[in-house]
Amino acid sequence: MTVAITTTPAGDILANTHEMEWLDVGGGSYFKVLRLCEKTGQWTLYVRMEPGASFQPHRHEGWGQFFIMKGELIYDVGSAPAGTYGFEPIFAVHHDAKCEVETEMLFMGEGAVTYFTPEGEIDFVLNVQTLKAAAEGTAALDVSPG
Repeated sequence: MTVAITTTPAGDILANTHEMEWLDVGGGSYFKVLRLCEKTGQWTLYVRMEPGASFQPHRHEGWGQFFIMKGELIYDVGSAPAGTYGFEPIFAVHHDAKCEVETEMLFMGEGAVTYFTPEGEIDFVLNVQTLKAAAEGTAALDVSPG
């Protein structure tokens, strides 16, 4: 039997995404949590978005990096088709992030991402702790604007 995530005392991590379940994070978006580090605040996700899925407006309180594996992410900065690497600096704000076709990406973040309601109020903060709770099934997570 294959183990989805293997770690060593030295800190090595092997995450077999084929053995992991998708975490439904609302509106046609799904995460596989590959790495969470409570010491550094870093986190790594494999993200799948169904056609028409979108993220609610948000601000990165730490940096983020992504690589589009399949499909295309369309957001304030422009179009990121398959094969695109992107870097999002601290305090980057994205009002519109969506896809029109099924899209998959590797996303690495550090720190928090603050999500906003349509009225511009803080809805919730995504960070290592909220991702951990969602992955453990002790909290729900909904990154969709709806």
